[in-house]
Amino acid sequence: MYSEQQKSLIPDSALSVTGLTDYIQSLLEEDSVLRQVWVTGEVSSANNHRAGLFFTLKDTDTTASIKCVTWRSVIPKLAQMPAVGEQLILLGSIRLYPARGEYQLTVWQAIPAGVGLQALRFQQLKNRLTAEGLFDEERKQQLPSHPQTIAVVTSPTAAAWGDIRKTLKSRYPGLQVLFSPATVQGEQAPASIVKAIQRVDNDGRAEVLILGRGGGAVEELACFNDERVVRAIADCSIPIITGIGHQRDESLADLAADVRVHTPTAAAEIVVPSLDDLYYQHQARIAALSEVVNYSVEAAQNKLQTLRNRLGRYQLDKQVQREIQDLAWKREKLVQAMSSKSQRAKQKLELLREKLITLNPRAVLQRGYAVVRQENGKIARDAADLEVGEELLIQLSQGAAKVKVVEKKEQ
Repeated sequence: MYSEQQKSLIPDSALSVTGLTDYIQSLLEEDSVLRQVWVTGEVSSANNHRAGLFFTLKDTDTTASIKCVTWRSVIPKLAQMPAVGEQLILLGSIRLYPARGEYQLTVWQAIPAGVGLQALRFQQLKNRLTAEGLFDEERKQQLPSHPQTIAVVTSPTAAAWGDIRKTLKSRYPGLQVLFSPATVQGEQAPASIVKAIQRVDNDGRAEVLILGRGGGAVEELACFNDERVVRAIADCSIPIITGIGHQRDESLADLAADVRVHTPTAAAEIVVPSLDDLYYQHQARIAALSEVVNYSVEAAQNKLQTLRNRLGRYQLDKQVQREIQDLAWKREKLVQAMSSKSQRAKQKLELLREKLITLNPRAVLQRGYAVVRQENGKIARDAADLEVGEELLIQLSQGAAKVKVVEKKEQ
């Protein structure tokens, strides 16, 4: 038991082992860096347990080490199974084991170091560019069917340049080829390739661009996995086809290109059609068109003959003849009717003319009669209406005369 003097020396803020462990655990497991951390080292020991694989990772040049565990459900997902003596790169999170007060690395993934580190960096860049959409199919442009001007980006000393020229000349003579030289190997290659692509894009004449290289070791093709090159390809305003010359591995430049093939020769073959192929296609189209035309003519002739036969069965010529005769008879009847009606109209007109002549006052005057008008212009019809001394106008058949009434004789 503690004496009163000893108890007075214990501060009120003293932690229990559990409290200290919990505090350390919160510091470790809530740290943003330690939640997902990459660690590289050499496996010094390994113990395969039914719960998982327990092993120790240490630095090769120091005595520092860390305990690691990969649970049984994660083991099938590992790219590399940890084994004693192997150099690995581990991805995991720091966890504290309270019962022993020890921390350990819970491993999610293990890949080989060295080349594995390059693969890791490659995968990380690929994932980031994929997330940006640089490899999406929707971004890719269609190659022109019959380009008249193409550009080639490659090394002027590479065999790829000669293979491309030879292939293009044999397939499509007369094609204009613009050469934009670039270094395609070494540290200067990425910047050189980017400038060559931009040079073509700024020039504006080319309709499509071939980016080629004549193969090589994987490490020699690293420039085609450079982010600058990938972005230059993705940003180019004209379609780009890559023929880098390696079949086993696919570069990021291939993924960003609008079309990718394995060799520069294949790129030249796909970028332009062969004149021989075009000629055969043309001949095939002519044959197909002739067949269609002949079929159409034959079908039209058959249809015409069918119509002729149908018209023959209907005897339309006889029907037309009967209609003509019927129309001629109706015309004759109409002419007769109109002639008779016209004759009657003439006779009636003559009677009306004679009657009109009879009623004409001038005709009456010509027979010796006269018209007597009073001073007020009225026609005198009764002697009683006249006054002695009144002047009258006597209208004769020829001329008129003024007279004065000197005497009235009434009947």
